[in-house]
Amino acid sequence: MTTRTNYAIWNGPIVMIGFGSIGRGTLPLILRHIRCDRAKITIIDPSEESKHIADAEGITFHKQALTKSNHKAVLKPFLTSGDGQALIVNLSVDVDSMDIMRVARATGSLYIDTVIEPWPGFYYNKKVDNASRTNYALREKLVALKAKMGKGPTAVSCCGANPGMVSWFVKQALLNLAKDTKLKTDVPTNRDGWAKLMKKLGVKGVHIAERDTQRAIDAKRLGTFVNTWSVEGLISEGKQPAELGWGTHEKKMPPDGHQHKTGSKAAIYLERAGANTRVRTWVPDIGPQYGLLVTHNEAISIADYYTVRKGAKAIYRPTCHYAYHPCNDAILSLHEMFGNGGKKQPKQHILEPQEIADGQDKLGVLLYGHKKNAYWFGSQLSINEARKLAPYQSATGMQVTSAVLTGIIWAIENPNSGIVETDEMDFRRCLELQMPYLGPVGGVYTDWNPLKSIDGLFVEPIDKKDPWQFTNILVR
Repeated sequence: MTTRTNYAIWNGPIVMIGFGSIGRGTLPLILRHIRCDRAKITIIDPSEESKHIADAEGITFHKQALTKSNHKAVLKPFLTSGDGQALIVNLSVDVDSMDIMRVARATGSLYIDTVIEPWPGFYYNKKVDNASRTNYALREKLVALKAKMGKGPTAVSCCGANPGMVSWFVKQALLNLAKDTKLKTDVPTNRDGWAKLMKKLGVKGVHIAERDTQRAIDAKRLGTFVNTWSVEGLISEGKQPAELGWGTHEKKMPPDGHQHKTGSKAAIYLERAGANTRVRTWVPDIGPQYGLLVTHNEAISIADYYTVRKGAKAIYRPTCHYAYHPCNDAILSLHEMFGNGGKKQPKQHILEPQEIADGQDKLGVLLYGHKKNAYWFGSQLSINEARKLAPYQSATGMQVTSAVLTGIIWAIENPNSGIVETDEMDFRRCLELQMPYLGPVGGVYTDWNPLKSIDGLFVEPIDKKDPWQFTNILVR
C-alpha cells in the first residue's frame, strides 16, 4: 500500500462521531483511501472548533452533543437516508460505545471505535467501588454484548494505536521471536494456537512500552494541561484505577491489588490512579525509563487472548500492561493535576503539529522473560515524518488515525463478523495497510531487566530469583 492507494469503495452514508484531534486526522485518510461520496459524509460533534476543516473538504457538519436520551433519534436519520449500508466512525468522548453499537446493529451499519467509552459520569463516579470503574468492567460488558448479538454487521472495538495496532505487533513479534530462537512453527490460525505459541516461547509478559519525545516550541504554562492527543482522554483513563493483565508466573499480589470476582479474571486492579502509578520499562535508543500504569483495554484483551486453559483453570497467561511515558508537557500537567488533588486545570491544549519542535513517538510491545530476555517491536515515528505523511497529524495522532483507517478497510472487507476485538483480526493484512504511516518499524533485543533499574541506595522488597516479577516492575 502507498499513501495514495484507494483500498475500498463505500457507497453508503459515513457518520463520524467526534471531530477532535483524532477525527481531524482520520478524515483526510478516509478521503484518500476509500472511494466514497463526500455528500454522504456527516460529522457530528458538540463543538464547532474544527468545523472549518469539514467545510473546506465539503463535508456536512452537524453540531450536536449525543446523549443517552437523544443518540438514537439523532443518528438514525443520517444512517438510513439514501441508498447503501452506513458506516459509523466513533471517535468521540462521553458517548457510550456499546449503545452506538446497538444503533449500528439495528440499522445494519458497520462500526468502529478506538475505546470502549461510557456515558459521562463513569470515570469519576464516587458512588461505586473502584472495581466497577475499571476497563475490565467495561470490557466484560462488551464481551457479553458480543455473545448476545452474534454474527452480523461488523463492529470493530478498540482499534486505535493502543488498543489496536499493538495487538497486531504482538503477533508479529511472536513470529520474529520464534524465528530468532529457531522454534519451528506455522503461523497460528486461531486464538488457541497463538496462546500456545506464546507459552512455548516462554514469554512471561508484555509491556505496551511507549515514549513520546515530542517537544513543544513554547513551554507549558501553569493552569494548562498540554498533551499530543486528547487531554480529556488521558485524564479520564489516567484517573481510573491502575490495572493490568495478571500472569500465571506472578508470585505475589501487590499490597493494594485486587482480583475480580466474575468474568475472565484475566486482570487485576490497584487502589490507585493509573497515571499516578509508575512502572519500570524499556524502549529503544532511550533505554530504561519509568512508564505510567495507565489502564488500557489491550492490557486485558491481550492477557485474555493468550490464556491457555485446562478445563476452567488458566495454566498459562502473560502479564500485560501499558507502560506509558507521555510527552514532557503531559508529565508536567499530570504532576500539576495530581498535586492539586486531581483537580483538572482550567485550560486544556492539544499540541497542533506546527507547535511541535521535534521528537518521536516510540510505541511498541516489549515481550519479556523468554530465552532471549526481552524484545521490543514497534513504530518509531517522528513528528517531521508524520507532517509529511498526512495533514493534521502529530506522531502520536498518526499512529492512531492510520489504525482507524486500517480497521475501517478491514471491516469493509469482512462485513459480517459481528463485534470484533483487534486481537481477533488478520494482523498481517492490518499491518500491510497501516505500515506506510508508521515510520521505522522493527524489533530490538535488550539485556535489560527491572532489577537493573532499581537504585541500590534504597532497599525495596524485590525478587532476585525472577527479575520479571511484577513486584520488581512496580515502583513504590
